[in-house]
Amino acid sequence: MNAEDFRASVAQQAPPTTLSAPLAALWWDAKGDWSRAHALVDELETLEGMAVHAYLHRKEGSASNADYWYQRAGRSFYRPVLEAEWEVLVEALLCGAEKA
Repeated sequence: MNAEDFRASVAQQAPPTTLSAPLAALWWDAKGDWSRAHALVDELETLEGMAVHAYLHRKEGSASNADYWYQRAGRSFYRPVLEAEWEVLVEALLCGAEKA
């Protein structure tokens, strides 16, 4: 799956079953279901999960919580806009999935 296919899949009722938890979280985020997205990464102790967790708290408006998760994910930066960060996360996670 590439990023274009991923974006198109958001029109469906449910995410593709092959998505990792971080990608599924981004899928639910794109559907406007922050709570469901957060639940998928809330206790996920992987760098990818923590990066998505940070993004979700940034989107929620909880900067201190986002900062904590960015640190845990080994990231100390923000994308200029949330949409750009979402795109980068999706592309990186899809690229990683292809390598696995």
